[in-house]
Amino acid sequence: MLAFIILIPGALALWVGMRRSPQAAFLLVYLPTLFLLPEYYRLDLPGVPSPTFSQAAALGTAVAFFWNRTPGYRFSPTDLLVVAFVLAASLSEYFAGGYKDGQNLAWNMTTWALLPYLFAKSMVEPLDLRIRFAKTIVVLLAVVAVISVYEFRFGTTPWRMIFDHFFPWGGRGWITTFRWGFARTAGPYGHAILAGILMVVAFRLNRWLQWSRAWAPRSRLAPWLPIDQGTLLSLVLAAGVIMTMVRGPWIGAVLAMLVVIIGRSSYRGLAIAGVIGGGLLIGIPIALWFLDYVSVGRVGAMTVAQESAAYRWELLSAYADIAAEKRWFGWGLTAWPQVPGMPSIDNYYLLLLLMHGQLGLGLFVAIIGSLLVRLLRRGLAEPMADPAGSSLSFTLASLFVVYIISVATVYLGLQAIPMLFLLAGWAEGFLRQPATVSAAAAQAHRVPAGHGFRRVLA
Repeated sequence: MLAFIILIPGALALWVGMRRSPQAAFLLVYLPTLFLLPEYYRLDLPGVPSPTFSQAAALGTAVAFFWNRTPGYRFSPTDLLVVAFVLAASLSEYFAGGYKDGQNLAWNMTTWALLPYLFAKSMVEPLDLRIRFAKTIVVLLAVVAVISVYEFRFGTTPWRMIFDHFFPWGGRGWITTFRWGFARTAGPYGHAILAGILMVVAFRLNRWLQWSRAWAPRSRLAPWLPIDQGTLLSLVLAAGVIMTMVRGPWIGAVLAMLVVIIGRSSYRGLAIAGVIGGGLLIGIPIALWFLDYVSVGRVGAMTVAQESAAYRWELLSAYADIAAEKRWFGWGLTAWPQVPGMPSIDNYYLLLLLMHGQLGLGLFVAIIGSLLVRLLRRGLAEPMADPAGSSLSFTLASLFVVYIISVATVYLGLQAIPMLFLLAGWAEGFLRQPATVSAAAAQAHRVPAGHGFRRVLA
């Protein structure tokens, strides 16, 4: 009976959404539920899919959203790509495992991908929630980073210490891993790699908020602090990124920074040439070194890091023929033949190919790739943002770079999936807005220099 607490966020989201507005349910219930509560706990219900905390909140928010006639929504072609991706994955699982498995995955894909995409696309930019949306994500991830200090120090996540009492078996598969003698913090996200992706995204969003002058110089709750709110949050989130100790998201963060540097530069042509030239100058030797590094195989690896890299390289050739056997729809979530000694598929592109075939992988790449190209094209077409770094085009593009690089080294799951589709929806809504409208919205939320705070009531 204790497991029924999972339904509380759903009921709360529905109540807030109907009494106030769908956007209030989205910001005040859905986002906190998604980023503060674990997704690996589920409520087992007979005959229907088993919901998680955030899925219950998504359902409650969706009822209010559709009841109020989808405020802010306008159709765009990207919607078809997202719907097609959800359908392709669901059909793949149906063909592989039957109706029950297909139903369960359809529920997961709808609540983790389609609904977050619709919420963000419809409500963030059209309803002028850009700054509140970004601030909410930043503050929630900063809270997780602070709580995760306990896990980093003692090797036990506080979330399991609390929620295992309600779900005795739900969290057993999610354990704290260690690297370099320290616990890799996972927070409520199941694995350190997923936490690392989310922390990097939040850090980049906060830098954009800082450059946009969206934070007040001093916190009303702690005016004695010697640094401003934005800097404090950046330091907290940077610590959160470091505590996860995950190499893939760290590499993604560095490459994302290069995208932002282009957006901040007054001489974009030179910046692009510098990034490309530097990338070739450094990248080619690194690529040659990497091929030599992984070619020794796991047997010849000298360190744990080299063994891990060699394993990921061997995965590609080991599973290529298996993926080709069911080219279009794949094997389903877990039904592909396992190569002995290779139970973990630490590459989401390969994993998608195995699970959902070329159709699923192609649609996933099309969604992310098309948004990235459109964001970069818009950013380069816009005049230099004022203040420097406040271009949302380049910031959103950098976030997709984080995902593109990170998931090449790890799987994508739990809260990292809704975060990706929240960003996709936000990007699509932003790209549908005229550039003049976007610039005016950003200017309206800047905190005037010399003022302690700015409050807007609507």
